[in-house]
Amino acid sequence: MTVPRTGPGTTGIPQPPPAERARTVAARPSAALHAVGLGAVELSLAATTASGQVYVVVPAAGRLATALRKSPLGDLPARLTVTDRSPFPLQHPVRGQVELSGWLTPVHPAEVQPALLDLADVRPSDALLDVGLRALLVRLDLAEVVLTDSGATTEVDPDDFSAARPDPLAAAEAGLAAGHGAALTRLLARVQAWAGPRDDVRPLGLDRHGVRFRVQARRSCYDLRVPFREPVDDGAGLGPALDVLLTCGPA
Repeated sequence: MTVPRTGPGTTGIPQPPPAERARTVAARPSAALHAVGLGAVELSLAATTASGQVYVVVPAAGRLATALRKSPLGDLPARLTVTDRSPFPLQHPVRGQVELSGWLTPVHPAEVQPALLDLADVRPSDALLDVGLRALLVRLDLAEVVLTDSGATTEVDPDDFSAARPDPLAAAEAGLAAGHGAALTRLLARVQAWAGPRDDVRPLGLDRHGVRFRVQARRSCYDLRVPFREPVDDGAGLGPALDVLLTCGPA
């Protein structure tokens, strides 16, 4: 995976804390699971609950479930990789990745139902209905969290990851971008004017701290952020925050 570097002049610009960004990326649906001794294994769902617990749902008859049943300790070292992709059309849409490493353990039968309810709150899916039938619910106890974002790699303390919350705009990002398309287009024009005619600027995403753009230069590309004056708390605050940006400087 190639993630562009952070744009020039971003020092001092408010950025999401690494733990928050890691939780935001971890909430994305694109995930891959690798277990020691097995390599890549099939999974039906991976998600992090509101309390920060990571679960995966795997086929009950699959290689991972079989290996767990045969494991002398009842667990397996594994790594879950979740990829964050932009909702905007880009040639290279990947914005970041988070690698969650630790030990996989089958969830005790008495704990399955509460865990499924927690999962349904953050990731409603038919895959949850298969648990106990054709699927097995497995907990990933974290030992290491590594975030790759805008070309930088950061280790995040697992306790900080669990305590953080995903960005409040993340789940509705695509809809919010569509609803504020005119304002984002005006902002894009300003960034394009700043970058110059030789560089191609595209919208990359938005979060509570600001709007992100990807700048494709002739020999490289980078990501930059246009920050809001203050972080927004929810989607209702996005419009006013964009209005403030657009009233600063030329229209």
